[in-house]
Amino acid sequence: MIIIFLALVVLSWLTPWLNKLGVGQLPGDFRFKLFGRQWYLPFASTVLLSFVVTLISMVF
Repeated sequence: MIIIFLALVVLSWLTPWLNKLGVGQLPGDFRFKLFGRQWYLPFASTVLLSFVVTLISMVF
């Protein structure tokens, strides 16, 4: 649980930087408003980041 917590903290800290790189704005990332709240489903960004982490783990 500590690792998950730390990963979420790091991800929330990196979110503005990742948005500047275009992560979160890919085709397949959905944003919509429902019940007065903004919802965000980052399907394409999740696949891309998973692929990058897999490549990094294979190298090291």
